[in-house]
Amino acid sequence: MAEKSRGICHPNPFVGAVIVKKDRILATGNTQVYGGDHAETVALKAAGKSAKGADLYVSLEPCSHYGKTPPCTKAIIAAGIKSVFLGITDPNPLVNGKGIAELRAAGLEVSTGHMADKIQTQLESFICHIIRQRPFVIWKTALSLDGKYAAQDGSSRWITNPRSRTFVHKLREGCDAVLTGINTVLCDDPLLTVRLKHPRHQPIRIILDPLLEIPLSSKIVQTAKDIQTIVFHSDPNSQDSIAWDIAQKEKQFLLSSHGLELIPIQSDNNELLLDAVLLNLHQKGISSLLLECGSILSSSFFRQGLVDKCHIFYGNILLGGDRAMLSQLPIPDIKAAIKLENITLKRFTENILITGYPVFPS
Repeated sequence: MAEKSRGICHPNPFVGAVIVKKDRILATGNTQVYGGDHAETVALKAAGKSAKGADLYVSLEPCSHYGKTPPCTKAIIAAGIKSVFLGITDPNPLVNGKGIAELRAAGLEVSTGHMADKIQTQLESFICHIIRQRPFVIWKTALSLDGKYAAQDGSSRWITNPRSRTFVHKLREGCDAVLTGINTVLCDDPLLTVRLKHPRHQPIRIILDPLLEIPLSSKIVQTAKDIQTIVFHSDPNSQDSIAWDIAQKEKQFLLSSHGLELIPIQSDNNELLLDAVLLNLHQKGISSLLLECGSILSSSFFRQGLVDKCHIFYGNILLGGDRAMLSQLPIPDIKAAIKLENITLKRFTENILITGYPVFPS
């Protein structure tokens, strides 16, 4: 049930709830779009009066505070639920055990830790958002079997097969936002949209473009009125920024008129500070961020230890040459290598997806 809400309810976590009575499922619920009902409330409304004396299973601790909606704890108590079985405690300081305490104080039996490991992974972006105060950063790349992202002439369509590319669209659909750099926009003119048959939502598109070089004719700009798009650029008032000329100021006006949100950000020699970008996105409630960028920007995220999860697709081709994806990442020796842990493999006919979590040397 929780998975039905992945990517569509930020900044709220996506949660699933099931109400059971006498070994029979009475109702289910999942978190609605931000401002709508939480999973518990959806399930309670569906169960109605039959919820009295029933058990509630929920993946995350019920909230106990007023936000866009009333506290779920009060609805659970009022419905006459007998016992609550929950997965993990909500790390949000507004909740963080308070929901459990309120339910127990009302006489409900509360049991925690059910499927906790699985739910910790499921809600890894929300947990990062709360604890690290930044989005959970997911790096996606497509490589040949010999580790190259493009042929010597720069061509890269297509390294992977249609099944792999369909899975990428599912990855986008499950994230709050997708980020790329200006070089990728200039080279590939991407849309960065979810192109499935019936997409549940389109992620916010984030472009890092220090000098506002994005062409007005690009697909990103031409579709910005339909798909929320943010462009981070160097703050022209910053001491580290090169003085902006009249053409750049006019470009700001034109891009804004096309529907793009332009945000000046701190920079160093017109290289945007990634920590500042991530903090801004966190403040906008973005908890999951998919990186779909080239070698330079990918290397910058890794160099600063800002990648939380990797999805590496391998196509069944050999390209040769020197176009390695992390060629800008300075690793002096094998001892300084970044390892991936908790590796999983998924096969798409003759393509392979490796997923893992990077461990950066301390």
